[in-house]
Amino acid sequence: MKDTMIGVDLAKNVYQLHGASMTGQVKFRRKLLRGQFLRFMESQPAAVVVMEACGSAHHWARELVNLGHEVKLIAPQYVRPFVKRQKNDAADAEAIVTAAQRPEMRFVEPKSADQQAKGILFRARERIVHQRTELVNALRAVLYEYGHVVPLGIGHLKRIDAIVEDVSVVLPELVREECRDLLVQIAEKTTRIEDKTRKIVELAKQDDKAKRLQTMPGVGPMIAMAIEAFAPAMESFRSGRDFAAWLGLVPRQFSSGGKERLGKVSKAGQADICRLLIIGAMVRVNWASRKPPAQGSWLARMITRKPRMLVAIALANKMARRMWAMLTKQEDYRDPVLTAMT
Repeated sequence: MKDTMIGVDLAKNVYQLHGASMTGQVKFRRKLLRGQFLRFMESQPAAVVVMEACGSAHHWARELVNLGHEVKLIAPQYVRPFVKRQKNDAADAEAIVTAAQRPEMRFVEPKSADQQAKGILFRARERIVHQRTELVNALRAVLYEYGHVVPLGIGHLKRIDAIVEDVSVVLPELVREECRDLLVQIAEKTTRIEDKTRKIVELAKQDDKAKRLQTMPGVGPMIAMAIEAFAPAMESFRSGRDFAAWLGLVPRQFSSGGKERLGKVSKAGQADICRLLIIGAMVRVNWASRKPPAQGSWLARMITRKPRMLVAIALANKMARRMWAMLTKQEDYRDPVLTAMT
């Protein structure tokens, strides 16, 4: 049983430590340089080390676990209310310990190096997609200045290229050259996106968890690898509802006086997985409009009564809960309609 809790306020060069007993009595306060931090922690008896889940936190969590410490990470927004009066590094380190000693506190699961690497690959692809979108919008804006309106979407690039190369279209040569340069940059971004997509697909083929998730309709390599990269172990959630709530696929509450009021889905939660799940669910909803689902099924009833986006979000919530069940029970997806018929 560890009798010491050490709060660490991480920074680039100077780390502030606050050591306390499990009942809150202060044992030490130390300010250490980056090179001194690991040596100091190595000299300490096994303790519970608490840090904010910020940059480099997962790296230091792995290092401290190797030294025999128990590491807990807290979301920064849960620490802020415990900072006393003036904000400084010492006050932050003390607030981390105070917050961690609350029995109802929620912690962030430390990530493995492999999990972080997959997350970096996923985010790198997302970053290039955003850069390409910026370039396409810049190209559309240039053409709009000369009276050519092009709809939104990457699918209209051929139309843009035709406008730029059409000699009958009145464009200054300088503008035409700039448009060609933007088209070359967009093509380069597209090639890089395709390369990273191939890497993600290959990783999804090699990972057992990702392969299991892809047995569910509407779930492809991108969703499977996003869950692998950003979600903690499913065993850390008590139920599928908790996992769906962690993702943010639940309505905001404005309840008071015993009266429940539910609003729109909040922006809280894991945005990457949440967005992709809604996209995957929308694909299933759109497909259901062309090929109706089994009569009397949940999806068939919802489509007839509710707007498509609302149905997609509700379906994404169901998908998240089923994912939790699949991963905790180590089972592939089973269609509830077919299961009910057997």
